[in-house]
Amino acid sequence: MGNHVIVLGAGIVGVCCALELRRRGMTVLLVDRQEPGMETSLGNAGVLARSSLMPFNHPGLWKQLPRLLKNDTVQFRYRWPYLAANLGWAARFLMSARPAVFQETARALDGLIRLSAPEHLKLLDQSGARHRLRDTGWIFLYRSAQAWQAGALARRTFAQYDVPTQELDPAALAEAEPALSPIFHRALWIQGSYSVDDPHGVVAAYADLYRREGGQFRRLDARSIRRDGASWIVNGATASESLSAGRLVVALGPWSKALLKTAGIDLPMAFERGYHMHYGGRDGVRVTRPVYDTGGGYVLSPMARGLRLSTGVELDACDAPARPDQLALAEQRAREAFPLGDRLDAAAWLGRRPTLPDSRPMIGEAPRRPGLWLALGHQHIGFSTAPGTAKILADQMLDGSAAARHPAFRPGRFI
Repeated sequence: MGNHVIVLGAGIVGVCCALELRRRGMTVLLVDRQEPGMETSLGNAGVLARSSLMPFNHPGLWKQLPRLLKNDTVQFRYRWPYLAANLGWAARFLMSARPAVFQETARALDGLIRLSAPEHLKLLDQSGARHRLRDTGWIFLYRSAQAWQAGALARRTFAQYDVPTQELDPAALAEAEPALSPIFHRALWIQGSYSVDDPHGVVAAYADLYRREGGQFRRLDARSIRRDGASWIVNGATASESLSAGRLVVALGPWSKALLKTAGIDLPMAFERGYHMHYGGRDGVRVTRPVYDTGGGYVLSPMARGLRLSTGVELDACDAPARPDQLALAEQRAREAFPLGDRLDAAAWLGRRPTLPDSRPMIGEAPRRPGLWLALGHQHIGFSTAPGTAKILADQMLDGSAAARHPAFRPGRFI
């Protein structure tokens, strides 16, 4: 049983973990209630970027807080009952914006992204999904001189970690993305980064590669887990649905919190929900790479289905009903910047980004629970960091000393 692993969660993180463990000689069963890539991994902006080392809780957050707490911005919304019930998480999240903690987080995320990027390129080739990749980076847009100045911390951090960037004045921006309206004071082109035109298509291709290499997949809605002797038992919705293996990897993203409670673990996890909608471009115009309108609070990404508009953060319970206000406001701001056409989806997509107080994932074995492994809490950057997460997890499973090399991600910091 020690060589048998169940990986719960078939998003990008779970699929990469399952594939890596299979390649290390393990017998792996990947489990999810849906087909691979149909939950949180379906709806992101498709960015694989070095700039993702910058967490939302950075030292500049303190200055932004009075404005954000008004609860009327495009970038950030929250539900009062949810925030009131999670004040402990919020306090720890804000304390992690201190300079020393921020630097530790940026350093750790930079290493994880650097580890992941070349692995993504290999997997895209091996899975036959390389055609979905663009190597043109992405662009941050600033509507005013004041907004440009407010982004100084991010630019200093990018320079500190050798993230290649180029400042664009209005003329250079118009040359790079002529479809954008001339409303931006300045822009920052994040170079040395990638994007894809269908994140779900990439996850599905990786899952097919996993199957071709001998990995197994099963549909099951995991409701509880428990340890029984040397095995971990996964229970589904009915008594007849149960699985067991010597090792269990929980990579269920936002749903990890509820599942781990059944094993006595209370994760300090909150849910940064977000929405997306696809649009056509009037007269067939498109942006050629993802653009992030820092003032508008949205990302516009060219996808196979159309132009994907992704919103900022909504703090609320994981499975609370969708609320369209934030998307409507983001769409309004996007139409100021780009000739968006009609909506292409019947309803907005809603995703949940699982966020721990320090904006770092947990990667490793749960304390005092032998055989229970965690790969979760990747907030906004699971798509960028999944292959590196898989490498670190597999190293730790097969080498007891490997955990010491990645202390920033140890589960014991919150468990």
